[in-house]
Amino acid sequence: MEDSPLSDPQFQKLIQSFSSLPGIGKKSATRIGFHILRMDPSTFRAWLSNIEEAKSKLRFCDECGGLTEDPVCSICLSEKRETGILCVVEQPEDIFFIENTKEYVGKYHVLNGAISPLDGIGPDQLRIRQLIERLEDGEIKEVLIATNPTLEGDATASYLSTVIKPMEIKITRIAHGITIGGTLEYSDQYTLGKAIKSRLTL
Repeated sequence: MEDSPLSDPQFQKLIQSFSSLPGIGKKSATRIGFHILRMDPSTFRAWLSNIEEAKSKLRFCDECGGLTEDPVCSICLSEKRETGILCVVEQPEDIFFIENTKEYVGKYHVLNGAISPLDGIGPDQLRIRQLIERLEDGEIKEVLIATNPTLEGDATASYLSTVIKPMEIKITRIAHGITIGGTLEYSDQYTLGKAIKSRLTL
């Protein structure tokens, strides 16, 4: 196997780069690597340019933590969104999955993770202080906790419920339809929409 093209140092570096991405295993990374190598130079330059442009122009909203090109995202600025409900998610990409359901019309708050003591992630490492500050103005009447149905997501939801309850704000959480141990990313639009519509009060 030493003379296999797969053992070429440059190709291995390419595979390692793609394998470092979430959800990409060695087999998928190998397929992507070969696809990149088959691209004609102009297509590859355009592909690379799109990535570089997105990396340089996109940032995270100063208010909710979602993805945007501006200091504050369009959802936070929209007058058509319900201002009395705030959906709390773990990651910015979760907003995209929830928006695809067309079932939620409120605003968002991104925690940038979930409580995970084994990984050294506690409440202080998340955007929980910023969340509390947003709730203190009294405009929010309901907090919809949409953390993933995992041990970490459950721990985060429980912690948030304990912190928010003294503020006398309604607390709900997405319920039916999401597979235990799964993530929002891999839930179809119908299942995620059903979970939002059937949320439970904590």
